Amino acid sequence: MEGFISSLILLFIWLISTLLLRAAFQILRRNNPRLHHPPSPFALPIIGHLHLLGPLPHQSLHALSQRYGPIIRLHFGSSPCIVASTPDAARAFLKTNDLAFSSRPSSAAIRTLNYGESTFIFAKYGPYWKFMKKLCMSELLNGRMLDNLGPVRHEERVSMIKCLLEKSKANEEVDLRGELMKLSYNVITRMVMSRRGTDAGGGISDVREIVEESERITGTFNLEDFVWFFKGLDLQGVKKVAKDVHERFDRIMEGVLKEKEMERREGKGREHMKDLLDVLIDVSEDENAEVKLTRDDIKGFSMEVYVAGTDTSSITIEWALAELINHPSILYKAQAEIESIIGKTRLVKETDIPNLPYLQSIVKETFRLHPPAPFILREAAKDCVVSGYDIPKKTRLIVNAWSVGRDPEYWEEPMEFRPERFMEEEKCAGVDVRGQHFELLPFGSGRRGCPGASLGLHVVNTTLASLVQCFEWRVGEGEVDAVVDMKEGSSFNNPREKPLVCVPVARFNPFVTVG
Repeated sequence: MEGFISSLILLFIWLISTLLLRAAFQILRRNNPRLHHPPSPFALPIIGHLHLLGPLPHQSLHALSQRYGPIIRLHFGSSPCIVASTPDAARAFLKTNDLAFSSRPSSAAIRTLNYGESTFIFAKYGPYWKFMKKLCMSELLNGRMLDNLGPVRHEERVSMIKCLLEKSKANEEVDLRGELMKLSYNVITRMVMSRRGTDAGGGISDVREIVEESERITGTFNLEDFVWFFKGLDLQGVKKVAKDVHERFDRIMEGVLKEKEMERREGKGREHMKDLLDVLIDVSEDENAEVKLTRDDIKGFSMEVYVAGTDTSSITIEWALAELINHPSILYKAQAEIESIIGKTRLVKETDIPNLPYLQSIVKETFRLHPPAPFILREAAKDCVVSGYDIPKKTRLIVNAWSVGRDPEYWEEPMEFRPERFMEEEKCAGVDVRGQHFELLPFGSGRRGCPGASLGLHVVNTTLASLVQCFEWRVGEGEVDAVVDMKEGSSFNNPREKPLVCVPVARFNPFVTVG
């Protein structure tokens, strides 16, 4: 017994000594006088700056940037990080030094959920990632595919509008987050596997729940990812939950792939256009392809399409509508623009959007204040110098898109929701949302910019236009001047804290023939 206690004491002494020595080494390395580091707050041993992060990390990092500058150095546990918080700082990393920051950091949850690190979004910059990016641009998310899927998006939008019109007749409240997520989920499922997600069998209807759980897990702070001593221990059970979610998704996709393979053997399914799975299977069977896609590659890419495409669009539309309810004069102006271009005889179409500049400005202003991905994450592939600062290899880069959209040096009245800025101010008029300009970064930028930006814009612009065209919105108990709470929720995709629940009041029914 005494020997056991002595062994525990020795183990405890060794552990404390190791932690202290490692912390001292990290402090010496951080303060190397030969390197020119960005400014940094005081760090604690072992945890570094983790104590400075609140429940909304993008707001915490924004507050730190206000005090220490547009480029700051932090240590989250044993992980060195650089945070960029202004348009100029974002440009320095994502354009001037794009190649040096063309890889993404991963996490234990992501590796467990997404078939290791070979998936497209989190793949290291190299031959596999380049092949998948080219495949996305040429086959999976190109203009032809998006045009072919136009009727699918229209059908799902019509289905949602008809549902809301029924709710309006009954004077019922609607959980718009739920309705918008259903719309996005059905669009993505029909794009991936030619099935309507909410109606499909074989467990496909469960994918929506799996996507929500995946987002929650990947947004959970996990000690294993940041403090070296906890690596591999899974003390919080994150990997255990991620493994369960992964296995559920894998079973569903395995069933879908087997059905696809049977259809292909029997020559069925050729009457409809190819979906994403058809294209990926074709590539996997191509002996001359630059990269041989595996079954796991196909499943992993499908998972990423769901996670990247379902919530981001619905959250953006929900934020936009909440802002319009709180700014009725902007809502009325958007309705007047739509009526002047389209009239009162039909539902707005995707082809109408280029003729609705004010509606597009509303979407841009929503992206500015409520980016669906507040953080753009990269990792330094080599030692480099950015804006005069030495950035060591393996340093994590965090571009705070939420902070960039509130930069007072660029945006006038940055906290105000004012779509007019994109039509009236010369410096804002040409700002692009696809990453060409660094004042707005809803889809990232550079090599690792989101390849699904065009699809997302189609869904967001036309769905918002339809909701504006067809309805007024009543919140609360119908009291005059009721406003929507605009608090943010704690998740990596920047949702509202509470779902937008309101009563739709029909102002135009595009499905009723007049005369």
